[in-house]
Amino acid sequence: MKGSTHRRCYCRDPKSGKPLGKNCPKLSSRKHGSYSIRQELPPREDGTRRSFSRAGYETLKDAQADLDHIRALLGLAESDDPEALASIAALLETVATEKTPLPDIEATRRRLSHGIDLTSRLTVGDWLDMWLAAKKGRQSAISRDESNIRVHLKPRIGHLRLDRLRVSHLSEMFEAIAEANVEIAEGNAARRKAFEDLSRIPWKGREHRARRKAMKAAIDEMDPYRRIVGPATRQRVRSTLRAALNAAIAQQLVTFNPAAHVELEAGKRPKALVWTAERVLQWQRTGERPSPVMVWTPEHTGLFLDHAADDRLYALFHLVAFRGLRRGEACGQKWTDTHLDAGLITVAKQLVVDGWEVYEDDPKTDAGARTIALDSDTVEVLRRHRVQQEADREKWDTAWVETGRVFTRENGELLHPANVTRRFIELYEEIGLPPVRLHDLRHGAATLAHAAGADLKAIQEMLGHSSIAVTADTYTSLLPEADLAIAEATARLVPRARAPHTPHAAVPDRAGLPGETPGSATPSAHAARTQTAPDEESEAV
Repeated sequence: MKGSTHRRCYCRDPKSGKPLGKNCPKLSSRKHGSYSIRQELPPREDGTRRSFSRAGYETLKDAQADLDHIRALLGLAESDDPEALASIAALLETVATEKTPLPDIEATRRRLSHGIDLTSRLTVGDWLDMWLAAKKGRQSAISRDESNIRVHLKPRIGHLRLDRLRVSHLSEMFEAIAEANVEIAEGNAARRKAFEDLSRIPWKGREHRARRKAMKAAIDEMDPYRRIVGPATRQRVRSTLRAALNAAIAQQLVTFNPAAHVELEAGKRPKALVWTAERVLQWQRTGERPSPVMVWTPEHTGLFLDHAADDRLYALFHLVAFRGLRRGEACGQKWTDTHLDAGLITVAKQLVVDGWEVYEDDPKTDAGARTIALDSDTVEVLRRHRVQQEADREKWDTAWVETGRVFTRENGELLHPANVTRRFIELYEEIGLPPVRLHDLRHGAATLAHAAGADLKAIQEMLGHSSIAVTADTYTSLLPEADLAIAEATARLVPRARAPHTPHAAVPDRAGLPGETPGSATPSAHAARTQTAPDEESEAV
């Protein structure tokens, strides 16, 4: 395709006022006028011609450099790829119209190879959509990334150009999230206060009914309860963005990852606490939990299991309480991986909830695929459960759904993990036990194993943790009884001349101590020692 450079000026004939163009007598001087370029471009789809024109170059060298740049861009398209050539031509036409700098050749090559529209400016939101669509891996991880992108990233930074994203943009985003947390907390508190006021208004009486109606209308106008975006969630949002930007760097769309440099508050795991009598009393008075993660005492666990003994999900709760399976692992356990004669189960699959849909997946980590020993009581509980399941299969006959799972619905269908949690809460609330999550039974299993003498490595393997640090920091709480025994044993290790409660005046005479004679005084081990006469070894030296 033809292209050229030429020099022109904007002088006009003083009489006619028309441009002189090439007839200007001053063009003989190189300092007069400026250089222009013109490059023929591939025709449009309707066959009409188009070209790239630009003027204002001070030197022929500058003009020729841009003309060569344009030709190099056109050369990026293969001869057998008319779509790529048309895309480059459209890009150059846009650049000429908007009078913007010529696009970088290598950046254009990368965008062309990835199928990105050359005429569009790739935004953060566009790239996040492309990255998420191509992402492979566990469905639960993909769903978490999708939620972070939809709820936090696209609404706040999705409009920004990908190549212009800076650390300051992300700092502003997380500051805005923190400010929104304050508004959410205030809105939740106002809604909670309104319900408390509503509960104090009597039901009877026309005036009271009118007040209740007005109060309900005011509550309907309030924002619904919303969750605070805590430090751990903010860390996960940054993790999603950092992974997406790393992929953009790998594809050479950007060269810098600002998500790796923004500073955030650390998302610490909550420490599990045991429901001691004092904490239970405080909860009964105020309704507040001392920690998001609470662990029942052995007595609490026993009360719950006794109450749930006749429930059809009792065997599942028993297994989680004593052997620490995750909820999804228990719901996904198969009879083919359950070896009651050997007293072993192999955790090979789990059920995962995505929205409300349930699907089967591998365990959460590689360490999650494990074999766990069963105590004799748990083996017997599972045997009785299998007998009941066989009776259910005969009852449902041809309507029975064969899933091969240990724990199922009455007709053999898969259990929905959320329904298991709901039933768990119903059971412990029926007998007034302090609240815990179903997952907290897993913490309780670790605590029971720890109190029974299991070391951290054994507990790590039972729980299926990839790191023993997680087991030590998060999943083992010290029961008060075990803590008291340790304290007593520690105190007995130190020999004392008198009981700690004995008054100072009652200190016995040291003459009664072995190896001492009456009237002798043994110097303190920390007192300065003086030598009155050289010993034999000192003289020999």
